Amino acid sequence: MALDPTNVSPLHSQIEAQVKLAIADGRLGSGQRLPSVRAMAGVLGVHANTVSRAYAALVRDGVLTARKGSGTFVARTSGDPTLQAERETRLQSIVSRALVEALSLGFSPGEVEASFALRVARFRREASLSRRPTAAAASSGPGLVVAGSHDLALDLLAGHLRGLAGLEMTSRHTGSLGGLIALARDEAHVAGCHLLDEESGEYNLPFVKRILAGVPAVVVNLAERIQGLLVRRGNPKGISTLGDLVRGDLTFINRQKGSGTRVLLDHMLRQRGLDPDRVRGYDVEVDTHMAVADAVASGRADLGLGILAAARAMDLDFLPQRTERYDLVVLRSSLNRPQVKALRRTVESAEFRDSVRNLGGYDTSRTGLVLADWTG
Repeated sequence: MALDPTNVSPLHSQIEAQVKLAIADGRLGSGQRLPSVRAMAGVLGVHANTVSRAYAALVRDGVLTARKGSGTFVARTSGDPTLQAERETRLQSIVSRALVEALSLGFSPGEVEASFALRVARFRREASLSRRPTAAAASSGPGLVVAGSHDLALDLLAGHLRGLAGLEMTSRHTGSLGGLIALARDEAHVAGCHLLDEESGEYNLPFVKRILAGVPAVVVNLAERIQGLLVRRGNPKGISTLGDLVRGDLTFINRQKGSGTRVLLDHMLRQRGLDPDRVRGYDVEVDTHMAVADAVASGRADLGLGILAAARAMDLDFLPQRTERYDLVVLRSSLNRPQVKALRRTVESAEFRDSVRNLGGYDTSRTGLVLADWTG
């Protein structure tokens, strides 16, 4: 923890903010003891009264608890119904204040929701809080399991399902091919795909037919989205086209094999006669669009292929390359499952379509439509 004496924010407020951030990103856990006022003041080089004031404010806010003679601790979360109700009320108050402030400035509810989703996605990436659940049969629990390609619209979908249907959704970022395989193994209710078949120019259905051979399935559109090159703000390396990938002074960050973005990249390279061996960083792989954006934002790479929403989340510039279709694949035998019915109602809702469109780079004109009903 370090303080900035030139910051207009008072030192005690800076301490409060940094303690909250340390709790939020997991550096301080529930019930963990903080350094004493004197010890913290010595570390930060401030008067003990400054730290005492910050601790007192955090205790009043319910972030910390003070135990006489024992010290100051991160407040524990509890299963006690009364405490849980108080926490829920407090959360609603925080969110409501932020919403009212944004609406008073002329932003629409959809714009606020999209901005919130982008910030959450960025925070998860920066704090390394993403968790990949273990494979389990989709029928083993009451929630909805979606496996396959990563997309920020899925984060919005999870929120809408929770709000509209009280349904918890788990996403497994396995890549598009991995999602179809998980669907075939009954490890997911839904597969998220954007796989381009080079021979036919068709998205997803040719792969559904190969991987789900003989198994009837339905393909429902989630959205069409723009894929493009993500570069640092201001484009300091002067990148303009996909052909720049073979420049010797650029480092690329790639998606994993089996992802739709990797399939699209390889297709575009072949179209242009570009050798992947000449792309510096081609063999360095990550699993999500946010991981690509993070690599570019942090300087570990000069560019990567991804979606506009990820570029916005990490404050990057975006060079559009191609529009593609992202679909949800469901086994026909699962259509009557409550989770799948709730999913389809939510995806077809105007509220969900509006929130996805506000992310940027999405066309939701066919969202929720059945594009293919394959008999197997």
